[in-house]
Amino acid sequence: MIKGIIFDLDGTLVTSNLDFAMMKAQLGCPRENDLLEFVDTLPSPYMREEAMALIHQHEMQDAHQAEFIPGAAQVVEQLHHRGFPMAIVTRNFAKAAQTKLARCNLPIDIILTRDDAPAKPDPTALNMIAQKWGLPSTACMYVGDYLYDIEAAHNAQMISCLYIPNATPEYSSKADITFNNWETLLMLIEQKNLKFQHQLA
Repeated sequence: MIKGIIFDLDGTLVTSNLDFAMMKAQLGCPRENDLLEFVDTLPSPYMREEAMALIHQHEMQDAHQAEFIPGAAQVVEQLHHRGFPMAIVTRNFAKAAQTKLARCNLPIDIILTRDDAPAKPDPTALNMIAQKWGLPSTACMYVGDYLYDIEAAHNAQMISCLYIPNATPEYSSKADITFNNWETLLMLIEQKNLKFQHQLA
């Protein structure tokens, strides 16, 4: 049964126009590599610091343009009124994430960034939130829009929920729940919990 809900931020709750191809090109990161993992492999602290400074610059520019994805605000408000504990886990750094929260006035007070825990798909941040809520991980759902979000949820033994606003990616079949319209998410949660209750009956 879903009792707590954790969200990704960029591309899930709020818009993001980060150009990862450009950042990778500027840093000499191969297109197929993960950008944060690549930075960690740079040979000197100075190079890593310079690389992160460039990434921070891009993230802050993006943060000042962020807006709610259509329908997300209303669903978050309804979940809030229904008493679901909610949190955010993002690969953003803290300042950019807080800027986006302030711009969009989200009623979510728990947010963990890559400054707080290893970046997804590492499950540490998700597990930290479940522990804070006093819930088993299996009673929590993680909602995101990318493969890393599905992997993080599974690594934490949580229900994975994939938001698919456009073309369906090949990895969508790995998610426990998928949706392409925010208005349908509440119904999917209710169906999941009702099915669980019937199984117990």
